Amino acid sequence: MLIKFKSKSYPEVLMYQEHAKRILDLLHKDMERGVITAEEATRAVALLEGEIEESRKHQVSEQVERDVHAHHGETEDNEHEPIEVVSFSTRAYPLLEMLRAARDNRTDVLWGV
Repeated sequence: MLIKFKSKSYPEVLMYQEHAKRILDLLHKDMERGVITAEEATRAVALLEGEIEESRKHQVSEQVERDVHAHHGETEDNEHEPIEVVSFSTRAYPLLEMLRAARDNRTDVLWGV
């Protein structure tokens, strides 16, 4: 399921619910519906930047990498591109930019409405 984040100061951001959960849990926000006010945006940006920095310190574990390759290479298929792991920082970046714009322009970020 997708979550659509909206703000008057930034284009809409769509995220899969499973990816947004980590961010919303970090910010102590409900997944179904909520708001990050302009006043909360500064703290939200700092928390998310910290979480991104922490995630960059921990590379994908060897076990996860083996699991990905084990299921991907079951048959010989030379026509497909190799699987690339999408990092947390890459997934979080659009929402982080929205939060920065909300902070700078004093607007709220809404979802589920």
